[in-house]
Amino acid sequence: MKKYIKITGILGLMVLIASCNKYLNKTPQDAYAITSNVYLATPSDYQTMETSVYTPLQWLNQVVPIGDIASDNAAAGGESASDVLDLQQIDDYTLTPVNSTLANIWQYAYEGVNRANYLIQYKAANPVGQTISFPGKEAMYGEVYFLRAFYYFTLVKMYGDIPLFTDKRLDISATGAIKRSPKAAVYLAIENDLNNAIAVLPTSQIQAGRATKYAAQALLGKVFLYQQKYDSAATVLKSVINANAFSLVNNFASIFLKTGENGPESVFEIQYSSDGANSWDGADPAQGPGNYQVQQCGVRNLSSSSPLMPYAPGWSTNLPTQNLANAYSAGDQRKSATCFDIAAYVAANPTWNITYQVAPYKNTGLYNQKYLPYIGQGATSGGDPKLNYPNNYRTIRYSDVLLMAAEALNKSTTPNDALAQQYLNQVRRRAFQDANHDITASGPNLYLAIINERRLEFAMEGERFFDLVRSGQAATVLAPNFKVGKNEVFPIPQQEILVSGLTQNPGY
Repeated sequence: MKKYIKITGILGLMVLIASCNKYLNKTPQDAYAITSNVYLATPSDYQTMETSVYTPLQWLNQVVPIGDIASDNAAAGGESASDVLDLQQIDDYTLTPVNSTLANIWQYAYEGVNRANYLIQYKAANPVGQTISFPGKEAMYGEVYFLRAFYYFTLVKMYGDIPLFTDKRLDISATGAIKRSPKAAVYLAIENDLNNAIAVLPTSQIQAGRATKYAAQALLGKVFLYQQKYDSAATVLKSVINANAFSLVNNFASIFLKTGENGPESVFEIQYSSDGANSWDGADPAQGPGNYQVQQCGVRNLSSSSPLMPYAPGWSTNLPTQNLANAYSAGDQRKSATCFDIAAYVAANPTWNITYQVAPYKNTGLYNQKYLPYIGQGATSGGDPKLNYPNNYRTIRYSDVLLMAAEALNKSTTPNDALAQQYLNQVRRRAFQDANHDITASGPNLYLAIINERRLEFAMEGERFFDLVRSGQAATVLAPNFKVGKNEVFPIPQQEILVSGLTQNPGY
């Protein structure tokens, strides 16, 4: 008999499965099997496992289109009413607990939690009681704490009260015994993880994509904002700004090009690759090393006879609305960097012989410029059949830190609107390339200006719906579909209700 670790189950449970070997050996261990008794026996084992804790970040890419499709920023698009049905239901507010995209996000985030918990469980000693020490171990665990906080933050902002476990990974014995914890308890656990991370993380990393002290502080500031802990948010976010470690790039559109990845305003990015050897080949196209949402938002059947045409085709999903396009003022460079008008682009390049198919369903005439698939950036002229677009997701940008700090300062016990205006106007001056559009409002009007600026700055980056909910504007902006007391969160996946016995969110 032998034991090996297998990832399976509704919460990504790491379950020990027994398997029989046909032959008897003195050491019943196959070369291809890593047993629980020998894993985490070396520093390399710990470091390899830590890398695996990052992997589910890539699988959460559907949180990004959901954050805009559920808001006034985007329409689901696609080929028909039944195409990407999960996103259509989110767009139309016809959600039920049976939604595979929401179920996958739940499972993938808990897979990340479980992987983090496995390492944390054996921090002091490995499964056979040995203490494995090595240089950088504490900093490595800072990354693990950051990642667990990120996964739990994704879960709590999407589903509200959720199961909370931090001492060890779940095993099969937990099935049916899992309960939901109040949001307040989940947020407290997130805060604890981030504070633990901040205490040991370096301010920079040699390898792009690894968590830093500044990333943990920025995420903590966002977690405080979601709880309306404005004084705490202002303190931690100002510490990131005052470190002078980041700056806004002059050309907004360049942020989202391949050359703009991990740039001077990148606080944290989820890294994607186009390694053909690791291409997705499974049931869920989001679960792979490439950024699946890039394939989704491309123009349908796009082609050209000109080698100068930079874009690859896609599926016409997650389409910016005209409402969003109209929200931009004249001279705001973010409009063209966010809303791609295919008809205008064709008209501007008449000799390129560009052809395309108008989005068949919910056509807005616009496409997500920030994450359009590019030829030469992980795509061929015919698209990438393995969905391996390597475009990173810019998870926390420096402009986010500035606008979050502005919001926190405006809403603090002792407001500092002058400094809030300064941070807000740094973002606006980059957008307009002048100081003629500075905001001079104060009090509640300044707060509304900051929330509106977040829409313009982070459109199609998955922030809008959650900003509307936490600011209390969702019921008004998303009327008549948004129902107070229900639509602030998404339904708990039905499979968790049936298998784990969890309670459902109200209204679902």
